[in-house]
Amino acid sequence: MTLFKEQVYAYVATIPKGKVVSYKQVAEAIGYPRAYRAVGNVLNKNRSSTVPCHRVIASDGTLGGYVYGEKKKRALLRAEGAIDETGKIMWYTRGNK
Repeated sequence: MTLFKEQVYAYVATIPKGKVVSYKQVAEAIGYPRAYRAVGNVLNKNRSSTVPCHRVIASDGTLGGYVYGEKKKRALLRAEGAIDETGKIMWYTRGNK
């Protein structure tokens, strides 16, 4: 596994249930501010249940991709309370749980 992939997975594993971050926020947090597409590519290949990649969305608030489909991603985020009944997204900022 590459260092970049390890850093992406390690950061994403810290996102609390019920919150989301953007691909860009992940890239910035691990020291690669322009690598948000690479973050998406890494997460698209994730099959581990210990890396909650469904909690990473696009900066504009759209869901972005998900290996099991957008419908499943939306359902998971709703079940966790990351998207409320009005469609509001619960963004996560480190230190603001």
